[in-house]
Parts: sequence; C-alpha cells; structure tokens
Amino acid sequence: MDRIDPKAAALVIQDMQNDVIIEGGAFADSGAPAHAIAQNAVENVKALAAACRGAGVPVIHVWYIVEAGAPGLKQNAPLFQGVKEAKALVRGSWGAAPADGLEPQVGDHVVEKMRMNGFYDTRLDILLRGLGVETLIITGAWTNMSIEHTARHAADAGYRTVVASDGTSTVDDEWQNAALNYAMTNVASVGTCGEIAEALGVTVNA
Repeated sequence: MDRIDPKAAALVIQDMQNDVIIEGGAFADSGAPAHAIAQNAVENVKALAAACRGAGVPVIHVWYIVEAGAPGLKQNAPLFQGVKEAKALVRGSWGAAPADGLEPQVGDHVVEKMRMNGFYDTRLDILLRGLGVETLIITGAWTNMSIEHTARHAADAGYRTVVASDGTSTVDDEWQNAALNYAMTNVASVGTCGEIAEALGVTVNA
C-alpha cells in the first residue's frame, strides 16, 4: 500500500454499535455478531484507532441513531423498515452504544446519521475538510452496505479512500468478499489494519 500522510488522514469507525455487531443486539440473527468475531473486527479497529490517535490522526465515530419510535425515519427501503421494526439504534439505549472498546476518546469526533451513507445529510464532509483530510480510512459494519456506500461517496467527494479488510465485517464471508473484492474495486484501496498502520508509519499493538 502506498504511503498515507498522517497529517492529511482520518480514521472513520462506522456503525460499530451493539445492535449492529454484538450478540444480543437487534440484528444478531443476521449472523453479524459471528462475522465480527471471525474478523476480530472490534479488536483490530481498537488497535488501529489507538495507533492513529498516537500519530495525531483524527478518529471519527459515525453512528446510526434514531429517536424512540424512529420518527422521521423514512420507510422507503427494507433496511430502514427493519431499524424501526426492531426498535434498533435508539438514542441512549444499549443497542445504539458503541461496542466495548470502541468508545470515543478525548479528541475524537462523533457524527450521527439516519441513512446508510456516513456522508448523507451529516457533518462528516465539512468536518473532514476542516481537518484538512485528503485520505479517509474506513472501518466498521456492514461492509456490503454502509461501508461500501460511504466509500463510494468519499471517492466521489475527492478523498483517497482506504478500507480495512479486517477492520470491517458484515453477515458472512461471501458478502465481505463481494464488497471488498468486487463492489469497491476501483473505488477504494483495501488493506489490513496492519498494512494501513504501516502506510501511516505507525505501530499497531493488537
């Protein structure tokens, strides 16, 4: 992987919330918790985030948050219908909280969204531009939905986009492979958290 300038990079941790990837969450039946464990996604992202903070790379948490009852969550697609029906990702709930170990630290940023795309109708783009970011490193869940959508938008918006292969997860290996090795071809670079850290010139202590 080509070098990444840590002074012009940011790390996004997207949708790594209990309802999305943790056993007992609203979408546990999807297979997402098992795949997140198989990917070691939480620990890999935790280690990469710590390394980034140490190098002065901003860490941005993008969370899917709705109010109780999901008022205003347009029910135009099964994804959004599922969020409302499952009473998922409600502000202040355990399900909406970040997975253990991925809580925001001092100096981190939090961006809230109500769509798949981390950029859509959020402050993410203006925040990145204000921070002088040129390269966006994306981690999180689910790889074939929110991660892919955010990566595509980032590329269109002019960012060099890097996706962490072992810092992302979805519902199974088949969808993971489809997203990383087919859907995001020519949109983003893909590498492990270790490879990304090496490109940044930082050390990951997993």
